[in-house]
Amino acid sequence: MRAWQLDRLGGALAQVERPIPHARPGSVVVRMQSSALMSYMREYVDGKLAVYHVPPQPFIPGGNGVGIVEEVGRDVWHIRRGQRVVISSHFVAQENVPCPAQMLIGVTAGGEVAFRMQSDWPDGTLADYALLPASTVTPADTVEELSASTLTTTMRYIVPYGGLLRGRLAVGETVIVSGATGAYGYAAVRLAIAMGARRVVAFGRNASSLAELAQNIGPRVVPMAASGDIKSDIAALRDVTVGGAHLAFDMVGNAADPNATLAALRALKVGGRIVLMGSMAVPLPVPYTEVMLNGWEILGQFMYPRTAYASLLEMIGAGILSADAIDPVVFPFSAVPDAIDAAASASSRQCIVIDHEV
Repeated sequence: MRAWQLDRLGGALAQVERPIPHARPGSVVVRMQSSALMSYMREYVDGKLAVYHVPPQPFIPGGNGVGIVEEVGRDVWHIRRGQRVVISSHFVAQENVPCPAQMLIGVTAGGEVAFRMQSDWPDGTLADYALLPASTVTPADTVEELSASTLTTTMRYIVPYGGLLRGRLAVGETVIVSGATGAYGYAAVRLAIAMGARRVVAFGRNASSLAELAQNIGPRVVPMAASGDIKSDIAALRDVTVGGAHLAFDMVGNAADPNATLAALRALKVGGRIVLMGSMAVPLPVPYTEVMLNGWEILGQFMYPRTAYASLLEMIGAGILSADAIDPVVFPFSAVPDAIDAAASASSRQCIVIDHEV
């Protein structure tokens, strides 16, 4: 089979021939139709993201995607050959232990147990066929009408969906999405509306992008550009949320200062919640007394529950969440390097998709 192989982070990425994998107990082999590229794939491949850990040997990168089950291993009872599935890179160890290790197949792992998991599952989706744990694929039977490329773009929703579930977003609540002009922030705004939020404040630094986002989605979205002055931003957020938000969702990427996150936190109602799913290059100075007096919850969240993708696809199948709000920008399998460059400059509404069937 064709496969894109990365020697190491910062090493050579090349198309090679590899044997087609065979299913083993608890796994499936998926014939890939399409896969999604991370927006930061260029930095990842070039070895500029020091926190990422990959197998010691050359491996096939690539996380989320869509494909057809080609082979089913022993001890897999529900997934069947010929079934179309969506693939999640998020793999959690299946033992009944208090803190099961987790990793992102084809992307990274963290911690000694996760490193061993990565040694067992080193390869991702940028190949004609992918060998995967059965728990990382979800049947796409409820959205049969969607093309593979459109279905692949749903990976943009699944990450913020995990955060909004963690934040217990309820119908009728007001939400602040911090980092709303980013790829996942944009998806979070749309998703919060679909989940029944009364009002979503799209909070970020690019005023024109925020205004365009609100215009595209509708009147329940209120754009608000961050001024950089935390006191002004808190006052403006509390004003536009009419006294405070029930939930803040923070998806700021590699923030150089904590002001946007702190402004969203301090714009919560008494008893409000903030979910942290982004990244920050500096410490977050938590205002201890304010958090205590206001009963605020600060919730960290990495990825999403294993059952989340099925629920997300049901929302799309029912028409509650639009499947065509994220635009697939499709590249053939042979053009992965070009696609990686395009991913670095793609807009928040675009998702770079690799077509494996071309």
